[in-house]
Amino acid sequence: MERLRALLAQIEHDPALARPDGVPARLDALDRIDACLPHAAADLRQAAQAAVDRLEALNAAFYGDLREDIRSGRGAARLLHYATAWAREAPAHDPQAYDLLDELIAGVLPFAEPQAPQIALTPDMVFYQPTPARHALTMIRDSGLAAGDVLVDLGSGLGHVPLLAAICTEAETVGIELEPAYVACARQAALALNLANARFVEADARHADLASGTVFYLYTPFKGAILAEVLQRLREHAARRAIRVCGFGPCTATLAAQPWLVRQDVGDAYGPAVFRSVAA
Repeated sequence: MERLRALLAQIEHDPALARPDGVPARLDALDRIDACLPHAAADLRQAAQAAVDRLEALNAAFYGDLREDIRSGRGAARLLHYATAWAREAPAHDPQAYDLLDELIAGVLPFAEPQAPQIALTPDMVFYQPTPARHALTMIRDSGLAAGDVLVDLGSGLGHVPLLAAICTEAETVGIELEPAYVACARQAALALNLANARFVEADARHADLASGTVFYLYTPFKGAILAEVLQRLREHAARRAIRVCGFGPCTATLAAQPWLVRQDVGDAYGPAVFRSVAA
């Protein structure tokens, strides 16, 4: 109880928490309050809730201001600045872990709560997880994504990667996703952020139109026969034009085994991998 009382006093007099960009400190304070609450008396719970409301309101104001910059086309430099300034070392043994940067992205991207999924997963489909933001930004950088490129995210879920790429680059981005509820949320977020260079298609990756893509991204959205069929489609496109294929998660080993792909990045073993197609 005394620990929470002291924490609330510290929060009340810490000027760093009131700074507009003091999000990391506020998130840390919110976590510390939450850890103390199970042992708090009723009067302290009320004071703690008031502190929580104040900190969350400050974060919401910061996220809203950054969204306004994104809507007006000024958001890329600012978002990338915070991505660098707030970088935290993630556990090396868990490359799929989320960190402070994901808190930032979750606050900035205006996702509505998706409706219940309508598509039942088959054995070769994989349960949806968004790409950790640090890996998405690494992939965008290492793939050289730029104006004239079309990034196609195969199994895009709620659209984190296409949205981030559309904010941070001049490339066109396309999310291919089978689940209608996720596509609806992604489209709403792109509209809310005024991202004319991001679009989302409700389709099976095995049958979707991939002809415009120059860069393809897979965070192991499927495996087995589905993955093999999609890679065969990409190989057919690579026979007609040069493409890059980026992978993260277990599918990376399968990409590395493709004779028509060669790895072009020098990233670490835990992050996304970038491959380029080679002539047959």
